[in-house]
Amino acid sequence: MNTSMTKTGRSFLLLATAGLLSLSACKKDKLPTIEPLTLTTTGVYVLNEGAYGAMNASSISYYNVGSGAVENDYFKKQNGIALGTAANDLQQYGSKMYCVITGSNFAAKDSYVEVISTATGKSLKRIPFSDENGGFMPRFIVFDKNKAYVSGYDGKITKLDTASMTIDSRVAAGGVLEQLAIANNKIYVTNSVHPYLPSPINATVSVIDLATFTKLKEIPVGLNPRVIFATTNGDLLVQTSGDFATVPGTINRLSSTTDLSLGAGSDLGLSFLNIKGSTGFAIGYPGPYLKAFNTSTATLGNDLITDGTGSKIASAYGVTLNPLDQSFYVADAKSYTANGEFFCYSKEGKLKFSFATGIVPKTAVFKYGY
Repeated sequence: MNTSMTKTGRSFLLLATAGLLSLSACKKDKLPTIEPLTLTTTGVYVLNEGAYGAMNASSISYYNVGSGAVENDYFKKQNGIALGTAANDLQQYGSKMYCVITGSNFAAKDSYVEVISTATGKSLKRIPFSDENGGFMPRFIVFDKNKAYVSGYDGKITKLDTASMTIDSRVAAGGVLEQLAIANNKIYVTNSVHPYLPSPINATVSVIDLATFTKLKEIPVGLNPRVIFATTNGDLLVQTSGDFATVPGTINRLSSTTDLSLGAGSDLGLSFLNIKGSTGFAIGYPGPYLKAFNTSTATLGNDLITDGTGSKIASAYGVTLNPLDQSFYVADAKSYTANGEFFCYSKEGKLKFSFATGIVPKTAVFKYGY
């Protein structure tokens, strides 16, 4: 008999047995299950317009969702400078926030877009919106394919490159421009009525081709169109205000395929409308009411607030949707001269929390984390 082969075989058998025992032990001692991290809302940036007519009165508040702490005038604390005069829009694109500062008047040249890090609240660049002729007085901002498009009271749309944070070009679009929307590779912008900036172009929506950045046409709507949103089916809804006396407001539906009006109906007494895809939020009178808005029929739906806490809101000024969890935030301007308040509601319309803001809170941007 070969003794050495026998010893080798025994050694192999012992090792195999040990391995099986080890595997058996591993099966009994399972490793703990690691749950995937969930993205949550960690902070809320709130744009405050400031008291009407006040210089350098606009601000940004920051609310820490985890701690419940709020810091008003957060932008100034982070950057050592005031946000500016008549801030009108705050939107997020990628890792940056873009704050549109209208300024006081054309001659002052105090118009700009402030580009801010969403992570830190630090200013990345202040882009001047003025030339030798004066300020552009920008109003609203939208984004498409790494470009930003900003409407202005000077009748032009300004195109920004979001990577270099510089102005690419500008195009004459119409009269006194307000809100704008993008659909079917085109920009649609409202030509409004302004009490101190008269313009004969005040009852149309201008259409701009995105590829060539040139004006295509104007679509007639009611007098004084101010608000416009694209819906999920490619149509656009336009809210006009009339003259607040003899000419009533309307809600117009436009086709982005034909660039023609599909009809108009009552403005439903709206003082505010915000649409995100197929979800609409409306504030109006008499009431005031806060209701859902049906984008298919342009009619009012159910009350947004379902838990009876709507009485806590003195002067509803805006509603912002948090797309992460479909919660919505109601801005309460209160007296319009003192600090306001922001109310967070679940998608079911139940109050989750509220926090103090600066003067005349308007809209919000959300900071997410794990």
